[in-house]
Amino acid sequence: MTPAAGGARGALDGLRILDLSTGPVGGVATTVLSDFGADVVKVEPPGGDRFRELAASPLWLRGKRSIVLDLASADGRERVGGLAAAADVLLVSGPPGRDADLGVPFAAMAAAHPALVQCHLTPWGPRGPYARLPGYDALLAAKSGRMRVFGRQRRGDAPGFSALPVAQHACAMGAVQGIAAALLEREATGRGQLVETSLLQGLLPYDLADLLFVQLADRGATDLPDLSAGDLPTLNYHPVRASDGRWIQCGNLMEHLFYAFLDALDLLPELLADERFEGAPGRWAAPVVEEVRDRILGRVAERTADEWMQIFRKNGNVAAEPFLTSEQALAHPDLVANGEIIRSDDPKLGALCQIGPMARLSETPGRIRGPAPEPGADVDEVLADWTPRAGPAGRGAPTRPGEPLHGLRVIDLSTIIAGPLGASMLADLGARVIKVEPISGDPSRAILPGGALATRMNGGKESLAVDLKSDEGRAILAELLTNADVVLHNFRPGVPERLGVGYEACRALNPRVIWAAVQGYGELGPDAGRPATHPVVGAATGGATWQAGPAVDAPCGDLAATREVARQLMRANEANPDPNTSSVLAAAVLLALLARERRGGDLGQRIDVSMLVANAWANADDFVDYAGKPSRPRLDLEILGFAPGYRLYAARTGWVVLAATREKEWCALAEAVGEPALLEPAGRSVDRLAALFATRDAESWERDLSAGGVACVRADGPGPGRFWAEDEHVRVLALNPVTRHAEHGDMLRWGPIVRVGGPAAACAPAPLTGEHTERILAELGRSGGEIAALRSAGTVGFPYPD
Repeated sequence: MTPAAGGARGALDGLRILDLSTGPVGGVATTVLSDFGADVVKVEPPGGDRFRELAASPLWLRGKRSIVLDLASADGRERVGGLAAAADVLLVSGPPGRDADLGVPFAAMAAAHPALVQCHLTPWGPRGPYARLPGYDALLAAKSGRMRVFGRQRRGDAPGFSALPVAQHACAMGAVQGIAAALLEREATGRGQLVETSLLQGLLPYDLADLLFVQLADRGATDLPDLSAGDLPTLNYHPVRASDGRWIQCGNLMEHLFYAFLDALDLLPELLADERFEGAPGRWAAPVVEEVRDRILGRVAERTADEWMQIFRKNGNVAAEPFLTSEQALAHPDLVANGEIIRSDDPKLGALCQIGPMARLSETPGRIRGPAPEPGADVDEVLADWTPRAGPAGRGAPTRPGEPLHGLRVIDLSTIIAGPLGASMLADLGARVIKVEPISGDPSRAILPGGALATRMNGGKESLAVDLKSDEGRAILAELLTNADVVLHNFRPGVPERLGVGYEACRALNPRVIWAAVQGYGELGPDAGRPATHPVVGAATGGATWQAGPAVDAPCGDLAATREVARQLMRANEANPDPNTSSVLAAAVLLALLARERRGGDLGQRIDVSMLVANAWANADDFVDYAGKPSRPRLDLEILGFAPGYRLYAARTGWVVLAATREKEWCALAEAVGEPALLEPAGRSVDRLAALFATRDAESWERDLSAGGVACVRADGPGPGRFWAEDEHVRVLALNPVTRHAEHGDMLRWGPIVRVGGPAAACAPAPLTGEHTERILAELGRSGGEIAALRSAGTVGFPYPD
C-alpha cells in the first residue's frame, strides 16, 4: 500500500514516521499522524505485532505501511538503521532501554542523524523505582490512586477497577503533541529533539484538584471538600431513569441550564411558586434538595428516553444524553451528521465502521488514508521509497530547553476545564498563554474551595480580566489578536460572532492565526447549539457505561433502588471526558502550527474539536465495528475486574490488582506462588485466586510477585493527591515541580504530559484573576493613567481592589 494521493494536503504531508512501537498507544499516536498526511511505516517482528489480535487494531493500524524485520539479526538492524536515516521521526515504545534493544539507541541515532526527531513512549518513565514494572493500565491506575476513586461506586473502603484506559489516550495524544512540537522547532533549528512521554504522565491530566488539596490540608486548611464523601449526585449532574428502563445522564452545571432542565420537565412553574425553592439551587436546604430529586426521578419515569431526548433537544438548553455503549455511539446523530463516522469496505474484514480523524483542520484536513496493512505487505515499496534526504536547513537558534513553543502567543478565551487545560498543555511546552476572562473570573474559580479547579486548569498562564461586553474591552481583545498565533474558545455556535471573535473576524485581523473551537457536538449536527458537559459526553460515548458495569441494566423496583443506581452511575461517570478533550485540542493546535510553519509561516486556519469525537478516541479500543468483532469485556458485579487474571483481589490486609493476560505470565504466577493448578486454564478461577491472595498482606504480594516477574501491585494505597505529592517515583521523574503561587506560596504543581528536549527550566503557576492585566495593557501601549481609567470604568479587572 503506497501513501494515499489526492484530496487536500494534510498537515504532515511529506513527513516520514518510522514506527517501532507495539500495541495501541504508539499505534494510536501514529494513526493520528497518518490521518494528517504522514507516511507511517510500521516495523513489525516476524509474525506481526502481537497486539494485532485486539479488536480495535484495524483502527490503530489504518493508513500505514508495514514491513517485517527481525531486529535481533544483523541484517534487520542494518535495515532499520537505513530506514532511520531516511525518516523524520522515529518512535519506540516499551520499558527504558527498548531503543537500544531494537538497535536504534538514542545517542547513536542523534549523532548519526541530527535532524531526526526521536519519540520514546514508556509505561512508567525513563527511570525511578517503578520503571521496570509492566505497563498494564490496571497497574498504573492502582499505583496512582485511581482505583481508590472508583471505589466510590462500591460501598465501603475497597477500591474499584478502572475500566477506561485513559492513560493510553493521553499518552498517545501527548506523543502527537511532542512530535509536532519537535518538528516545529526543527523547522527553525534544523535539529531533532528527544520526545518523552509515558503512561504515568498520561494520568496527570485526570487529577483535577487533589494534588492541591493535600498540600492545603497539610497547611491546616479546614474548608476543603472530601471528594469521596457525599452519597447521591448533585441535582445538576443527576442520572435519571426513563419509563423504558434506559438511563439519561444530565450535566446542567450552570444555574440557567438547570432551570432549563426543570422547565423541560414541566417542574419549574410549581417550584417557583413555592417559597421553599427561592434562591439559587445550591443554597436549598437538604430536605428541599431531596424533595426535588424525587420529583425529578418521578417525572422522568413517565416517558421513554427517546421522548425525553426529543423534549430536551427542542428546549435547546438542556445538557443530557442517554447512556450508550461505544458501539451504539457509532450511530450518534451528531457524529454521523458531522461526517465523523467513516464507513468503508475493508479488504479483510468487509464492512468496517470507525471514528474518523480526531479534529477538523480547515486548510490541512485529516482523512483515513487506507486500511490496516497485512504484516510485511510493503517491504519492497518502503525499501525503494525511503532513501535519505536533507532535512530542514533551519533559520534560527534553538529555543530554551524543554520549551519548543517559546515565542508563540496563545489567547485563551475558554472556560471551565476542556479548553483551559488544553491551553495549559501548550504553556507547559513554552507558549505564552494569555487567559482572557471576565472581571469576575472564569466560572471554574468558584467551583472548588481555594480556586483549586482554576489552579489546575490555568498552570503556566497569564490572566487578563476584561469586560468583553464593552466596546473598549473588545478593542483590547482585538489588539491582542493581531499578534496572536492561536486563539481558542469553547463558546457555543454564534457566541464568538456576537463578541467579534468569530473565525472570519479574527482572520481579518490576523490572517495567520490558528482559531480553535472546542464544542460538545460539532458544527453540523442536530445538537450543535446544545450545551455539553463532561458527564453527558461520558455517557454518550461509552466510557461511563463501561465503567458502570451491571448498574446500567440493574432493575429498579422502587424509588430507593432508582436513587441507588443513580448514585452508582454518577460515581462511574467521572470527569475524564474533559481532559480527554484537552489532550486532543493541544495536539490539533500543534498540528496546525506545524502546517503553518511548513508552508511558509502564513497559513492560518480553523480547528474544530468536538468533545464527542475526542472521547470517541479515548474509547478507541471499542469505537470500531465489523462482522465478528469481539465485544468489550464487562466489569463484574462487584466492579473488581474483567477476568480472573485482570482483577482486584482482597489480601489479608489491603487489596492488590493482578494483571496476567498471557500464558507466560500465568506460568510466572504459578511458579511464584507454588500453585501448579494455575498452569492450566481450568485452574484459573476467581475463587482460587481470591483464596490465595487472602493468605498474605498486599505489600508482601507486590514485593514478592514483582520480583518474580508477575504484574501485581497494591491497589488501596494513597489516593491521587498523596501519590502525586509524595511518591518517590514521581519525585525522581520531576512530575510535580515546585512553583510559587500568588496566594498559596510555594507549591507542587502538575507536570507536563510530554517533554521535548528535556524538562523546562521552570513551570509557572496559575494566575489570579487579572494578575497580569496591568502588564499586558502596558505592552499594548496603555499609559498608567489610561489603565487606571479603564479600571475605574469597570472595563478591566485586577486581583485585588484598589
